[in-house]
Amino acid sequence: MASLTDISLVAQVAVLGNRRAFDELVRRYQSPVRRFFLHQTLGDEQLSDDLAQDTFIKAYTNIAKFRGLASFQTWLMRIAYNVFYDYTRAHKQLADMDSVPERQGSQVSPTLKMDLYHALALLKPDERTCVTLQLVDGYDIKKIAEITQIKEGTVKSHLSRGKERLANYLKQNGYG
Repeated sequence: MASLTDISLVAQVAVLGNRRAFDELVRRYQSPVRRFFLHQTLGDEQLSDDLAQDTFIKAYTNIAKFRGLASFQTWLMRIAYNVFYDYTRAHKQLADMDSVPERQGSQVSPTLKMDLYHALALLKPDERTCVTLQLVDGYDIKKIAEITQIKEGTVKSHLSRGKERLANYLKQNGYG
C-alpha cells in the first residue's frame, strides 16, 4: 500500500470501508498531527495523543465528505485544528496563557526551565499555531491559511508578532 496515493486510499476507505487503507493514512500522518498537538499543548504528551486520536476518529467518520479541494494532509490538519479549538473552548484553563502551566511528570531543573514550550506559552493561541505550523512543520503561508481558515495577511501578522515575541524572550534569557 505504500505506493498508493492519498486520494486512492481515501477512495478505498470511503467507498469500500477498507480499514487497512485508513491505517495507512494514519501511519503517514500520525507524526505531523501529534507534533502539531504537542506544540499546541506545550508538551503534554498524553493530551496530544488523545487529541490526535480524536482527530483520526473524526477523519474516519467524515472521510466521505473529503472532496479533494485541498490535499488530504491539509484536510486532516484542518480537522486537527478544529479538534484543538473545540478542546480549548471546552477547557478554558488552556486558553489562558498568562502563566506557564506546570507539566505533569516533568523534571525540569531550574537552570533548564526556559525551553521551547515556555517560549511558545508566551504567544497567543493563533500566533503559536501559525509559528509552529511554519517553523516546526514547514508549512507555507498559503497552507497555514487553508488549515486555520485565517486570511493570508492575518497569518503573516501572527507569524511576525509571534516570531518577534519569541526572539525577544530568547534574547532576554541569554540566547542571542
